Amino acid sequence: MITIRKAQQDDWQVLAEIGLRAWHKAMMPVGETAAMIDNARSAFSRFTQNGWITIIIVESGGTPVGWAAREDLDEMITDFWIDPDHQRQGMGSALLAAVEEDMRRMGQSEARLETHARNHEAVAFFRSHGYAIQWLSVVYNPKLDRDLETVAMVKTLESEEALTYGPMG
Repeated sequence: MITIRKAQQDDWQVLAEIGLRAWHKAMMPVGETAAMIDNARSAFSRFTQNGWITIIIVESGGTPVGWAAREDLDEMITDFWIDPDHQRQGMGSALLAAVEEDMRRMGQSEARLETHARNHEAVAFFRSHGYAIQWLSVVYNPKLDRDLETVAMVKTLESEEALTYGPMG
């Protein structure tokens, strides 16, 4: 059974582990070094300990298997991680739907995210959920201390009112 919930402060360790495993899989096409892994481990631990209030968790059978965050609670999805052992099982779709609904409730008209361009699985996942590539660039990533080809993706979030029949509903 898939459930969605807000993170709690004591979730940080399991969330950091999920993030690191998913990050490791996503970074394979880019290549990584021991220093990059250490930096990622530290970044996930710090963020999940300090930014837990911005995190939404997807669970399978009561166990966290993925999470997403919007660090500034705005239109930018800053983190989206599904444990590799639970990918392609509907967890990401359920989590993304919950994040987008939360954004709609907060009055956001669009959702944005960025990922590295070689993360083909993520790009395909978000495209299949209505996201379009807005730009491609080479961006310095301070967490990894290197330049990465990055894509920005965007999706217009339709409000409930936009789903009616004609201008008078």
